[in-house]
Amino acid sequence: MSESATTQEHVLGHNRRRRPTGARRATFGACALILGGGGLVAVNVFASATEGGNTAVPLGSSGVAATIDCPDLSERLTTVPQAARPEVDTELARLDQQIATAYGQLQEAARGADDGELDEAAVLDPLERERAATIERIVAAVDKAGDRPEGLDAEAACALRRTEATTAGAESGGPEQGQRQDGKEQEAGNGDDADGTGQDAGGQRPPGNGGQAGNGPVAGDYAAIESVRPNAVEAPRRDGASNGSFATSCGVNAEGLFNSDNLIAAPGVGNGAHHFHDYVGNQDNDAFSSDEDLAAADTSCADRGDKSSYYWPVLRLQNGTVEQDAQSPGGGIEGNAGEIVTPAEVTLTFEGNERGKVTEMPRLLRIITGDAKAFVNGDANANASWSCTGFEDRQLKDKYPLCPSGSDVVRTFTFQSCWDGRNIDSANHRTHVAFAAADGSCPDGFRPVPRLVQRIVYDVDAPSLQDGGKTVPLFAVDSFPEQLHKPVTDHSDFINVFDEDLMREMVDCINTGRACGAGASPGPGQGGDPGKGAGEAPQEQPTGDPGANPGEDATDEPTEKPTEKPIEEPTGAAPTEEPTGAPQQGSGTPEDDARQTDPASPSAEPRAATTPAGVADDRSAAEAAPGAEGDAGAREDVAAGAAGQPRVPQGGLAETGSGLGLWPAAVGGVLFAGGCVLLVRSRRHAR
Repeated sequence: MSESATTQEHVLGHNRRRRPTGARRATFGACALILGGGGLVAVNVFASATEGGNTAVPLGSSGVAATIDCPDLSERLTTVPQAARPEVDTELARLDQQIATAYGQLQEAARGADDGELDEAAVLDPLERERAATIERIVAAVDKAGDRPEGLDAEAACALRRTEATTAGAESGGPEQGQRQDGKEQEAGNGDDADGTGQDAGGQRPPGNGGQAGNGPVAGDYAAIESVRPNAVEAPRRDGASNGSFATSCGVNAEGLFNSDNLIAAPGVGNGAHHFHDYVGNQDNDAFSSDEDLAAADTSCADRGDKSSYYWPVLRLQNGTVEQDAQSPGGGIEGNAGEIVTPAEVTLTFEGNERGKVTEMPRLLRIITGDAKAFVNGDANANASWSCTGFEDRQLKDKYPLCPSGSDVVRTFTFQSCWDGRNIDSANHRTHVAFAAADGSCPDGFRPVPRLVQRIVYDVDAPSLQDGGKTVPLFAVDSFPEQLHKPVTDHSDFINVFDEDLMREMVDCINTGRACGAGASPGPGQGGDPGKGAGEAPQEQPTGDPGANPGEDATDEPTEKPTEKPIEEPTGAAPTEEPTGAPQQGSGTPEDDARQTDPASPSAEPRAATTPAGVADDRSAAEAAPGAEGDAGAREDVAAGAAGQPRVPQGGLAETGSGLGLWPAAVGGVLFAGGCVLLVRSRRHAR
């Protein structure tokens, strides 16, 4: 064979080999286009089909994004015969235990629900049966001692309430294992399942609804204090008002007196609170303390005539620290995990009345202010305020404050100051006392008594929301597990065990306009405290607006505002390109309420339940003052993403696609058609 023939054959052979290869490549490309386009069409069809249908926040892989909502029977039982109260209190505590157990089962079920589906009946049906049996015992106890209560059997059923899901960055909720935090070495593995912190032995927390124990807090529970307009209102005082004050100094619980009991709400029941309390004052204060025990106990107060009991839920840093209660009920087992923070300062001040004289408190008077179950009960009884030093003319009710550098967190409790003149307690621990109106007037049949104001200061930094608290840990108060550590659930308790002579001295001091007491000097929280006189009733205390545009408030900021940078980048504050401030969510505007109650919203929070329709109508003019409402357009929803970060869609295309129209289907159709054309041409070319 000639050389030219050989060359020609080689060339032809080479061409015969290349042509099918190109066709095959074109065929592969066409198939890829067809498959990709078809996939986009299918996804968009799925998104459209599911929109408006099953809008539940996914469970399992995206965390425990639900809680249990049960009617609070104690709110209904306003009248219980004295003989029946011990049994009723025990059964009410049993109801709380049943809910806590069911919430734990919900967490476990959600962690195993990888497909996002949860068998709600498996959790709720047994709970309803248990509650029905307990309620029947309550009815029988009351019936035996008095009139049979009606309608309580309808309170047995509970519901599953969707809450905001955790962002990817917030699931870890604390520093990496082994990291030192405030001089404390973190435990190896940062706590395994046995210690109750909700983590596995490898130090990796299972997905959860925020926090190291998987039940809060979440980014949406925080707001920059500088984004809140000044909203504290000084109540006017009439001639003859009792303008004095009496301060008692009882320490900060540096000795670490804690327990998860509640002598007022659940006497005789261990772990009746299901969360830890700080105690100052009386040193013999647990569920089994009798009146005689309280009277004989030691006190942490400087004035030995004050043996009163003052207690409130502890504040914790979600930094992985294994505390003494990590494996105990009320502690880590029930979702209250992390380092307990000792207050930097506690001020206990008794104030007067805006329109007249006060009378002595009866010995052993019991008062609870706030509502430990406000997240599911609604905020009618919520009464804690959150702020920052230097900014106490700005008060938050349902957000934890993000304080700028150099400013400390402040939580304030203003107690009821009207007493019915007869009872030292009541069946629901509320109806024997009442809040004074804005002008100081008490309801008919009630008389003014000294008003206790507790001011508790913590030296904690604003958490780094953008990484879920890894850099700077989240902080939150202890709560019932199903209350998800919401700030609106904050509350405080007081039992008056003042010596009667000292009580008379207090009343005389207040009524004559003097400042007295062992804690009267230097007296933080007295006189010029910008939070004083803001109105004590929940409905009189402005909620504030964590969503207000901080730029609008520049001229209203107090002169004592720190000069440092407001909130540094690691703390989760908005960067400069977000002038409205990112850690802002929910001002109580109708638009926000609609968003928060929509279960399809990635950050849906059941605010409809925590803001009953009737509450707004009952609020005083103080709350309607300018600044009580904010600019809804200036807010960022941080529950769906950290401050300064793009919003992270949650729930997949089925939730996020609705806002984008049908563009995926259109693009998919074009790709599909292009793939078909390419396939036909490549096959023709191959032939």
